Amino acid sequence: MDGGTTRDAVSRFGLGVVIGKFLPPHRGHRFLIETALSRCERVIVIVCGKPVDPIPPELRTEWLREIVAAAEVRLIDDRYDENDSRVWAQNTIGWLGRAPDAVFTSEDYGDRYASYMGCAHVQVDRARVAIPCSGTAVRGDALAMWDYIDPPVRSWFAKRVVIVGAESTGTTTLAMDLAAALETEWVAEYGREYSAAKQAAGDSVWITSEFLEIAKEQTRREDEAARSANRILVCDTNAFATVLWHRRYMGHNDEALREYSALGRADLYLLTGDEIPFVRDGLRDGEHLRHGMHAWFEEALAGQPVPWFLLHGGREERLQEALGLIDRHWPSARAARP
Repeated sequence: MDGGTTRDAVSRFGLGVVIGKFLPPHRGHRFLIETALSRCERVIVIVCGKPVDPIPPELRTEWLREIVAAAEVRLIDDRYDENDSRVWAQNTIGWLGRAPDAVFTSEDYGDRYASYMGCAHVQVDRARVAIPCSGTAVRGDALAMWDYIDPPVRSWFAKRVVIVGAESTGTTTLAMDLAAALETEWVAEYGREYSAAKQAAGDSVWITSEFLEIAKEQTRREDEAARSANRILVCDTNAFATVLWHRRYMGHNDEALREYSALGRADLYLLTGDEIPFVRDGLRDGEHLRHGMHAWFEEALAGQPVPWFLLHGGREERLQEALGLIDRHWPSARAARP
Protein backbone atom coordinates (compact mmCIF):
# COMPACT_ATOMS: atom_id res chain seq x y z
CA MET A 1 0.00 0.00 0.00
CA ASP A 2 1.27 3.45 -0.86
CA GLY A 3 1.86 6.02 1.86
CA GLY A 4 -0.64 8.71 2.78
CA THR A 5 -4.24 8.36 3.87
CA THR A 6 -7.55 7.57 2.31
CA ARG A 7 -11.10 7.34 3.53
CA ASP A 8 -12.75 5.78 0.51
CA ALA A 9 -15.40 3.20 1.13
CA VAL A 10 -14.48 0.68 -1.56
CA SER A 11 -10.75 -0.15 -1.42
CA ARG A 12 -9.76 -3.59 -0.25
CA PHE A 13 -6.64 -4.32 1.75
CA GLY A 14 -4.42 -7.18 2.77
CA LEU A 15 -3.62 -6.55 6.42
CA GLY A 16 -5.85 -4.24 8.45
CA VAL A 17 -5.35 -3.02 12.00
CA VAL A 18 -7.77 -1.80 14.65
CA ILE A 19 -6.24 -0.49 17.86
CA GLY A 20 -7.78 0.74 21.08
CA LYS A 21 -8.42 0.26 24.78
CA PHE A 22 -11.85 -1.34 24.28
CA LEU A 23 -12.76 -0.30 27.81
CA PRO A 24 -15.13 -2.04 27.47
CA PRO A 25 -15.79 -3.43 23.99
CA HIS A 26 -19.15 -2.21 22.70
CA ARG A 27 -21.13 -2.46 19.50
CA GLY A 28 -19.43 0.61 18.07
CA HIS A 29 -16.14 -1.30 18.35
CA ARG A 30 -17.77 -4.34 16.83
CA PHE A 31 -19.04 -2.26 13.91
CA LEU A 32 -15.53 -0.85 13.40
CA ILE A 33 -13.86 -4.27 13.46
CA GLU A 34 -16.52 -5.88 11.28
CA THR A 35 -16.05 -3.07 8.76
CA ALA A 36 -12.33 -3.84 8.74
CA LEU A 37 -13.05 -7.54 8.33
CA SER A 38 -15.30 -6.83 5.37
CA ARG A 39 -12.50 -4.98 3.60
CA CYS A 40 -9.34 -6.84 4.57
CA GLU A 41 -7.93 -10.29 4.00
CA ARG A 42 -6.67 -10.32 7.58
CA VAL A 43 -7.44 -8.09 10.56
CA ILE A 44 -5.40 -7.75 13.74
CA VAL A 45 -7.02 -6.04 16.72
CA ILE A 46 -4.57 -4.58 19.25
CA VAL A 47 -5.89 -4.19 22.79
CA CYS A 48 -3.98 -1.60 24.82
CA GLY A 49 -4.08 -2.56 28.46
CA LYS A 50 -2.75 -1.27 31.76
CA PRO A 51 -2.73 -3.10 35.09
CA VAL A 52 -4.75 -0.24 36.63
CA ASP A 53 -7.59 -0.42 34.12
CA PRO A 54 -10.99 -0.83 35.80
CA ILE A 55 -11.63 -3.92 33.68
CA PRO A 56 -8.67 -6.32 33.36
CA PRO A 57 -7.15 -6.10 29.86
CA GLU A 58 -6.91 -9.88 29.65
CA LEU A 59 -10.66 -10.09 30.11
CA ARG A 60 -11.32 -7.43 27.43
CA THR A 61 -9.09 -9.39 25.08
CA GLU A 62 -11.00 -12.58 25.82
CA TRP A 63 -14.32 -10.82 25.19
CA LEU A 64 -13.15 -9.46 21.83
CA ARG A 65 -11.96 -12.89 20.73
CA GLU A 66 -15.50 -14.11 21.30
CA ILE A 67 -17.29 -11.09 19.83
CA VAL A 68 -15.22 -10.83 16.63
CA ALA A 69 -13.93 -14.36 16.24
CA ALA A 70 -12.71 -13.76 12.67
CA ALA A 71 -10.15 -11.19 13.81
CA GLU A 72 -6.81 -11.85 15.51
CA VAL A 73 -6.86 -10.14 18.87
CA ARG A 74 -3.59 -9.29 20.61
CA LEU A 75 -2.94 -7.63 23.95
CA ILE A 76 -0.09 -5.18 24.44
CA ASP A 77 1.23 -3.43 27.52
CA ASP A 78 0.15 0.22 27.21
CA ARG A 79 3.16 2.20 28.46
CA TYR A 80 3.22 4.96 25.87
CA ASP A 81 2.07 8.56 25.48
CA GLU A 82 -1.38 8.28 23.96
CA ASN A 83 -0.84 11.51 22.00
CA ASP A 84 2.42 10.40 20.34
CA SER A 85 1.20 8.85 17.09
CA ARG A 86 4.76 8.37 15.84
CA VAL A 87 5.64 6.08 18.76
CA TRP A 88 2.41 4.15 18.38
CA ALA A 89 3.08 3.72 14.65
CA GLN A 90 6.63 2.47 15.27
CA ASN A 91 5.41 0.06 17.92
CA THR A 92 2.58 -1.19 15.74
CA ILE A 93 5.03 -2.07 12.98
CA GLY A 94 7.13 -3.89 15.57
CA TRP A 95 4.16 -5.81 16.99
CA LEU A 96 2.97 -6.84 13.52
CA GLY A 97 6.39 -7.44 12.02
CA ARG A 98 5.49 -5.13 9.14
CA ALA A 99 3.41 -2.06 8.36
CA PRO A 100 -0.29 -2.77 7.87
CA ASP A 101 -2.03 -1.90 4.62
CA ALA A 102 -4.80 0.00 6.38
CA VAL A 103 -5.76 1.29 9.81
CA PHE A 104 -9.42 1.45 10.74
CA THR A 105 -10.40 3.96 13.43
CA SER A 106 -13.25 6.19 14.54
CA GLU A 107 -10.83 8.83 15.79
CA ASP A 108 -9.11 11.96 14.51
CA TYR A 109 -5.63 10.59 15.33
CA GLY A 110 -6.06 7.98 12.62
CA ASP A 111 -4.63 10.15 9.82
CA ARG A 112 -1.38 10.85 11.73
CA TYR A 113 -1.07 7.28 12.97
CA ALA A 114 -1.54 5.87 9.45
CA SER A 115 0.79 8.39 7.81
CA TYR A 116 3.68 7.37 10.10
CA MET A 117 3.20 3.79 8.91
CA GLY A 118 2.70 4.76 5.26
CA CYS A 119 -0.66 3.05 5.07
CA ALA A 120 -4.29 3.97 4.46
CA HIS A 121 -6.61 5.27 7.13
CA VAL A 122 -10.25 4.28 6.95
CA GLN A 123 -12.33 6.35 9.32
CA VAL A 124 -15.54 4.63 10.39
CA ASP A 125 -18.54 6.36 11.96
CA ARG A 126 -16.51 9.23 13.47
CA ALA A 127 -19.72 11.04 14.52
CA ARG A 128 -21.10 7.86 16.14
CA VAL A 129 -24.20 8.09 13.96
CA ALA A 130 -24.43 4.42 13.00
CA ILE A 131 -23.75 3.20 16.55
CA PRO A 132 -24.30 6.01 19.09
CA CYS A 133 -22.12 4.58 21.81
CA SER A 134 -18.77 5.10 23.56
CA GLY A 135 -16.72 3.34 26.19
CA THR A 136 -17.15 6.33 28.47
CA ALA A 137 -20.93 6.11 28.18
CA VAL A 138 -20.91 2.38 28.96
CA ARG A 139 -18.65 2.85 31.95
CA GLY A 140 -20.84 5.72 33.13
CA ASP A 141 -24.12 3.79 33.02
CA ALA A 142 -23.90 0.36 31.47
CA LEU A 143 -27.53 -0.41 32.28
CA ALA A 144 -28.66 2.56 30.17
CA MET A 145 -26.36 1.43 27.34
CA TRP A 146 -27.40 -2.22 27.59
CA ASP A 147 -28.43 -2.54 23.94
CA TYR A 148 -24.90 -1.57 22.87
CA ILE A 149 -22.95 -4.28 24.66
CA ASP A 150 -22.66 -7.98 23.86
CA PRO A 151 -23.30 -10.98 26.14
CA PRO A 152 -19.78 -11.42 27.56
CA VAL A 153 -19.65 -7.73 28.46
CA ARG A 154 -23.17 -7.85 29.87
CA SER A 155 -22.04 -10.61 32.20
CA TRP A 156 -19.55 -8.16 33.74
CA PHE A 157 -21.99 -5.27 34.10
CA ALA A 158 -25.18 -7.12 35.09
CA LYS A 159 -26.19 -6.28 38.66
CA ARG A 160 -26.60 -9.38 40.78
CA VAL A 161 -29.46 -9.27 43.25
CA VAL A 162 -29.11 -12.24 45.57
CA ILE A 163 -32.00 -13.48 47.66
CA VAL A 164 -31.00 -15.38 50.77
CA GLY A 165 -32.80 -16.72 53.79
CA ALA A 166 -33.43 -19.66 56.05
CA GLU A 167 -35.53 -22.64 54.99
CA SER A 168 -39.08 -21.91 53.83
CA THR A 169 -38.85 -18.14 54.05
CA GLY A 170 -39.93 -17.49 50.45
CA THR A 171 -36.57 -17.02 48.71
CA THR A 172 -37.50 -18.97 45.58
CA THR A 173 -40.93 -17.35 45.33
CA LEU A 174 -39.42 -13.89 45.52
CA ALA A 175 -36.69 -14.80 43.01
CA MET A 176 -39.26 -15.97 40.49
CA ASP A 177 -41.56 -12.99 41.06
CA LEU A 178 -38.72 -10.52 40.82
CA ALA A 179 -37.31 -12.02 37.63
CA ALA A 180 -40.76 -11.97 36.03
CA ALA A 181 -41.30 -8.33 37.00
CA LEU A 182 -37.89 -7.35 35.66
CA GLU A 183 -38.20 -9.55 32.55
CA THR A 184 -34.83 -11.07 33.28
CA GLU A 185 -33.05 -14.29 34.14
CA TRP A 186 -33.00 -15.93 37.54
CA VAL A 187 -30.73 -18.65 38.86
CA ALA A 188 -32.33 -21.41 40.88
CA GLU A 189 -30.76 -22.83 44.02
CA TYR A 190 -28.44 -25.61 42.88
CA GLY A 191 -28.08 -26.87 46.45
CA ARG A 192 -31.74 -27.85 46.48
CA GLU A 193 -31.33 -29.75 43.21
CA TYR A 194 -28.23 -31.47 44.63
CA SER A 195 -30.01 -32.35 47.87
CA ALA A 196 -32.97 -33.86 46.04
CA ALA A 197 -30.69 -36.10 44.00
CA LYS A 198 -28.76 -37.07 47.13
CA GLN A 199 -31.96 -37.91 49.00
CA ALA A 200 -33.27 -39.92 46.05
CA ALA A 201 -30.05 -41.94 46.13
CA GLY A 202 -30.57 -42.74 49.82
CA ASP A 203 -27.50 -40.76 50.85
CA SER A 204 -28.04 -38.77 54.04
CA VAL A 205 -24.41 -38.19 55.05
CA TRP A 206 -22.90 -34.85 54.09
CA ILE A 207 -19.21 -34.09 53.73
CA THR A 208 -17.54 -30.69 53.45
CA SER A 209 -16.35 -31.10 49.87
CA GLU A 210 -19.94 -31.36 48.65
CA PHE A 211 -20.64 -27.80 49.75
CA LEU A 212 -17.67 -26.45 47.83
CA GLU A 213 -18.89 -28.38 44.80
CA ILE A 214 -22.35 -26.84 45.23
CA ALA A 215 -20.90 -23.33 45.60
CA LYS A 216 -18.81 -23.69 42.45
CA GLU A 217 -21.70 -25.00 40.35
CA GLN A 218 -23.99 -22.26 41.67
CA THR A 219 -21.42 -19.64 40.67
CA ARG A 220 -20.90 -21.19 37.25
CA ARG A 221 -24.63 -21.06 36.60
CA GLU A 222 -24.77 -17.43 37.76
CA ASP A 223 -21.99 -16.42 35.41
CA GLU A 224 -23.65 -18.18 32.51
CA ALA A 225 -27.05 -16.60 33.21
CA ALA A 226 -25.53 -13.12 33.57
CA ARG A 227 -24.70 -13.18 29.86
CA SER A 228 -28.40 -13.18 28.96
CA ALA A 229 -29.69 -11.14 31.90
CA ASN A 230 -31.72 -8.02 31.27
CA ARG A 231 -29.55 -5.64 33.31
CA ILE A 232 -30.43 -7.37 36.61
CA LEU A 233 -29.63 -11.00 37.41
CA VAL A 234 -31.74 -12.50 40.18
CA CYS A 235 -30.02 -15.23 42.17
CA ASP A 236 -31.85 -17.59 44.53
CA THR A 237 -28.92 -17.90 46.99
CA ASN A 238 -25.19 -17.92 46.14
CA ALA A 239 -21.87 -19.18 47.47
CA PHE A 240 -22.07 -16.76 50.40
CA ALA A 241 -25.18 -18.56 51.62
CA THR A 242 -23.61 -21.97 51.03
CA VAL A 243 -21.12 -21.13 53.80
CA LEU A 244 -24.03 -20.97 56.24
CA TRP A 245 -25.65 -24.11 54.88
CA HIS A 246 -22.35 -25.92 55.46
CA ARG A 247 -22.36 -24.66 59.04
CA ARG A 248 -25.95 -25.81 59.45
CA TYR A 249 -25.25 -29.38 58.27
CA MET A 250 -21.62 -29.88 59.37
CA GLY A 251 -21.70 -27.91 62.60
CA HIS A 252 -18.64 -25.79 61.86
CA ASN A 253 -17.28 -23.30 59.36
CA ASP A 254 -14.97 -24.26 56.51
CA GLU A 255 -12.19 -21.85 55.60
CA ALA A 256 -11.77 -23.04 52.01
CA LEU A 257 -15.47 -22.56 51.35
CA ARG A 258 -15.44 -19.16 53.00
CA GLU A 259 -12.48 -18.06 50.88
CA TYR A 260 -14.21 -19.25 47.72
CA SER A 261 -17.43 -17.46 48.60
CA ALA A 262 -15.49 -14.23 49.15
CA LEU A 263 -14.59 -14.27 45.45
CA GLY A 264 -18.22 -14.28 44.40
CA ARG A 265 -20.07 -11.31 42.98
CA ALA A 266 -23.16 -9.73 44.53
CA ASP A 267 -24.47 -6.17 44.27
CA LEU A 268 -27.47 -6.36 46.57
CA TYR A 269 -28.63 -8.91 49.12
CA LEU A 270 -32.29 -9.35 50.01
CA LEU A 271 -32.93 -11.38 53.15
CA THR A 272 -36.38 -12.93 53.37
CA GLY A 273 -38.00 -12.68 56.78
CA ASP A 274 -38.81 -15.77 58.86
CA GLU A 275 -42.23 -14.60 60.00
CA ILE A 276 -44.18 -16.60 57.41
CA PRO A 277 -45.37 -20.19 58.19
CA PHE A 278 -42.95 -23.07 57.54
CA VAL A 279 -44.09 -25.27 54.66
CA ARG A 280 -43.00 -28.91 54.49
CA ASP A 281 -42.20 -30.24 51.04
CA GLY A 282 -40.56 -33.60 51.74
CA LEU A 283 -37.03 -32.17 51.44
CA ARG A 284 -36.94 -29.47 54.12
CA ASP A 285 -35.89 -30.64 57.57
CA GLY A 286 -34.91 -27.49 59.46
CA GLU A 287 -38.08 -26.01 60.92
CA HIS A 288 -36.61 -26.19 64.40
CA LEU A 289 -33.48 -24.33 63.20
CA ARG A 290 -35.15 -21.75 60.97
CA HIS A 291 -35.14 -18.79 63.34
CA GLY A 292 -31.58 -19.55 64.40
CA MET A 293 -30.45 -19.69 60.76
CA HIS A 294 -32.21 -16.41 60.07
CA ALA A 295 -30.10 -14.86 62.82
CA TRP A 296 -26.99 -16.37 61.23
CA PHE A 297 -27.88 -14.68 57.94
CA GLU A 298 -28.40 -11.34 59.64
CA GLU A 299 -25.06 -11.62 61.41
CA ALA A 300 -23.18 -12.70 58.27
CA LEU A 301 -24.75 -10.01 56.09
CA ALA A 302 -23.91 -7.36 58.66
CA GLY A 303 -20.27 -8.40 58.44
CA GLN A 304 -19.84 -8.07 54.67
CA PRO A 305 -19.68 -4.94 52.46
CA VAL A 306 -22.55 -5.49 50.00
CA PRO A 307 -25.78 -3.56 50.80
CA TRP A 308 -28.50 -5.79 52.20
CA PHE A 309 -32.11 -5.39 53.29
CA LEU A 310 -34.55 -7.50 55.26
CA LEU A 311 -37.91 -8.00 53.56
CA HIS A 312 -41.05 -8.72 55.55
CA GLY A 313 -44.69 -9.20 54.71
CA GLY A 314 -46.68 -11.04 52.10
CA ARG A 315 -45.64 -12.04 48.60
CA GLU A 316 -46.71 -8.84 46.82
CA GLU A 317 -45.41 -6.61 49.59
CA ARG A 318 -41.96 -8.21 49.38
CA LEU A 319 -41.91 -7.94 45.60
CA GLN A 320 -42.79 -4.26 45.60
CA GLU A 321 -40.22 -3.51 48.27
CA ALA A 322 -37.56 -5.37 46.28
CA LEU A 323 -38.44 -3.46 43.11
CA GLY A 324 -38.26 -0.20 45.02
CA LEU A 325 -34.80 -1.07 46.29
CA ILE A 326 -33.60 -1.91 42.79
CA ASP A 327 -34.99 1.36 41.44
CA ARG A 328 -33.21 3.21 44.22
CA HIS A 329 -29.85 1.55 43.59
CA TRP A 330 -29.99 1.50 39.78
CA PRO A 331 -32.51 4.02 38.43
CA SER A 332 -31.79 3.11 34.81
CA ALA A 333 -32.32 -0.63 35.29
CA ARG A 334 -36.00 -0.31 34.48
CA ALA A 335 -36.25 3.28 33.24
CA ALA A 336 -33.88 2.70 30.28
CA ARG A 337 -36.01 -0.05 28.77
CA PRO A 338 -38.00 0.64 25.60
